[in-house]
Amino acid sequence: MANFDLTSNGWTDLIFEGRNKGYGAYKLRKNTPTRNLKSILVIAALAILMMVFTWIKTAYDRYQAAHHPVEQVTELSTLDQPKKKAEVKRKQVQAEEKKEVVKEVKSSIKFTAPVIKKDNLVKPEEMMKTQDQLMQTNTAIGALDVKGNSDKGEILKVTERVADEPVAPKPEVEKKIFEVVEQQPSFPGGQSALMSYLSSHINYPAVAQENGVQGRVIVQFVVEPDGSISQVKVARGVDPSLDKEAARVVNGMPKWIPGKQNGQAVRVRFTLPVQFRLQ
Repeated sequence: MANFDLTSNGWTDLIFEGRNKGYGAYKLRKNTPTRNLKSILVIAALAILMMVFTWIKTAYDRYQAAHHPVEQVTELSTLDQPKKKAEVKRKQVQAEEKKEVVKEVKSSIKFTAPVIKKDNLVKPEEMMKTQDQLMQTNTAIGALDVKGNSDKGEILKVTERVADEPVAPKPEVEKKIFEVVEQQPSFPGGQSALMSYLSSHINYPAVAQENGVQGRVIVQFVVEPDGSISQVKVARGVDPSLDKEAARVVNGMPKWIPGKQNGQAVRVRFTLPVQFRLQ
C-alpha cells in the first residue's frame, strides 16, 4: 500500500477518484491545508504581539520606577494639631409674659333726672323714639358693658363680653368601610336565626341538582350604619347558578344590627359562607 502525506492534496484526489470533483465537498477538502496554515499563522502572530506588548509595558514600568521615584509628603502640622471640640452656644430664650391689657374709659355721660314738660314745649329731637325707629337707626350696638356711671369722673373699667363658644359640630360618619371593629355586625336573633333564614329562603337551582353540583359559596357584603345590606358580591363561587342564588338570598336579608367603632355605627364588610348540599 502506498504511503500518502495527509498534509498534501494527494489523499483528496484519491478519495474523489472517479467522482464528481465539481461538487463543493472536493473544493472544501482540497483547501483545508491552506486554511489550517493560515489559522496557525494568525494565532502565532497574535501570541507574538501579546508577548511584545507585555515586554514593552514591563520595561516602561521599570524605567519609570528608576527615574521618577514616588514622593510621599505628609504635613506634620496637621498631625500634631489637636482636634477642636465643637462649641455649642445655647441661647436662653425667655418667654415673654403676655400682659393682659385692660382698656379703661372715663365716664363721659352723666345721669340727669328727667324733666316733665308739656307736649307743645318738647322739641322733636327730644321725643322718645319708637321701637321701629330704633330698629332703623344706623347707630351700632356695642359689645362692651360699662359698669355704672360716676359723678366724680372716676376711671371705670370696661369688661368685654365673651360670646358663647360655638358648639363643635358632630364628626360626620366616616364613609370608609371597616374590616374589623370593636362590635361586629350581627343578624337579628343571632347565628341560629341567620342559619334558619338561609335554609328557609334558599331555592336549590334545578340545573345544579341535575348535574350534582354542590359546595360552599363565599359571599361578601357591607353592613351599613342603618343595618341595611349593600355591595353584595361573590368572593369565591362554585357554580354560576349557585353563586346567583346565594347573592339573591343575601340581598333579600332584613336589616342587621350594625357594627360599632368608638360607640358609633359604621360601615363594616362582612363575609358569609352559604352552603349548598344535596340530600
